[in-house]
Amino acid sequence: MSPCPHDIFTEQAADPDTLANLGPLRRLAGVWEGRGGVDVNPKADGPERKQFTERIELQPIDAQPNGPQLFYGLRYHTRILATDEDSTFHDQVGYWLWEPATGLVLQTLSIPRGQVAIAAGHAAPDATTLVLTAERGQTQYGICSTAFLEEAFRTDSYRIEVVFNPDGGWSYVLDTVLAVRGGDQAFPHRDCNTLVKIAEPTPNPLALLRAGGSKGGG
Repeated sequence: MSPCPHDIFTEQAADPDTLANLGPLRRLAGVWEGRGGVDVNPKADGPERKQFTERIELQPIDAQPNGPQLFYGLRYHTRILATDEDSTFHDQVGYWLWEPATGLVLQTLSIPRGQVAIAAGHAAPDATTLVLTAERGQTQYGICSTAFLEEAFRTDSYRIEVVFNPDGGWSYVLDTVLAVRGGDQAFPHRDCNTLVKIAEPTPNPLALLRAGGSKGGG
């Protein structure tokens, strides 16, 4: 479909079974753990390298229409612990979304330090690699931060690359370019990890309802 068709109100018929319509995101569905994560972040005396463990849950949601635009997706929650700390090192929530009509893939993210973003890319239904990006200042696929972060640790760009591994797991490399106050050049902030599945996904609410024989919807 074009970015904005003439008819912006008529919705497509959606399949109740989200898991059957996720395209390349189907391989992300479930509960995952990774114990070999590495984070490189800026500190006053130079870059710090931290090792971390990660748990991420990605569960299917009911299909989401924007008029004729139709998304199937996963709601996710990521919790990361540094190996030398007890408190949460990083917490993140959001959605992975797939538009079958165009191959558009979106990741929305929100972190409790006052930052949100929408990253976008395109992929085939059977893609083994996903690449999504966002840039500060963009009104469609951009990055929005608190006044403090804008002044002290401004995020200028975001890029995530996901690779689906032959063993059924997946790996990611996440690069953000930061403008750190007092620094004379951009700081390349990187996170990477490999995830293994520890639990299968739960079907989306409407799929569960239909499987139970109810005539209800939602």
